[in-house]
Amino acid sequence: MDINIFSKLKNGEYKDNVAFEEIFALYQFDKNLKEIFLKYILDFELIIKSKIANLFTEKYGIQNYLKAENFDLNDKTEQHIHNLIGTVTQEINYNYTKHSAVEHFTKKYGFAPLFVAIKIMSLGDVSRFYGVMKQKDRQQISKKFNIPDNLLKQILVNVTYVRNICAHSDRLFTYRNKFYISTKKIDPTYIKIENQTSLYILIKSMKFILDKEKYESFEKELNVEIANLKEQLKSIHINDVLRIMGYIV
Repeated sequence: MDINIFSKLKNGEYKDNVAFEEIFALYQFDKNLKEIFLKYILDFELIIKSKIANLFTEKYGIQNYLKAENFDLNDKTEQHIHNLIGTVTQEINYNYTKHSAVEHFTKKYGFAPLFVAIKIMSLGDVSRFYGVMKQKDRQQISKKFNIPDNLLKQILVNVTYVRNICAHSDRLFTYRNKFYISTKKIDPTYIKIENQTSLYILIKSMKFILDKEKYESFEKELNVEIANLKEQLKSIHINDVLRIMGYIV
């Protein structure tokens, strides 16, 4: 699919009657999408971090989250687990004097408990943390959202990618990821796009994590932006944009 929807397919030139205002409107649309996503990804992140920290602490104790044997340790995961432990340890050391809670617990108890350390972990670290947890632990968390553990893993990976796109001002509305989110639970009628995750499927998947009110606000804000863009497009149709986003196949 050609994501430059204002160009002619053969020679790359702009279509007839394309106005600069349309191009800017699409740019502004994408910018607003990123701001909306960032806001709700913060809620998403807080929920996931809380669930992981609570379960791990209850199951393995307050300071045993950096022990490899408490993860799904095998030949395939061993290096990933040790890399994760190294990364988290570095983050704790780096934030020793930058994060008051880390400094307090480290000084008083000699370690930072997971409910403190997870606050300074990136969403990518949290996604990797969940990915190498023991399956029964992953399932215990995913059941809280009424989804399988592999689906939660897929969602986490994709939300991490989108969060980085938003933070680095890359284009969002054209999002595609080969780390595929299974659509059976999310939208059984959806026709998948070449085994790739579209922005639409990621939007719909977040309803399983965010509370009902938050998700409704998230979707409402997105729909307002789509409606605003529709009013400003003349040389193309809003469906051209929605097709790229995965709303229309």
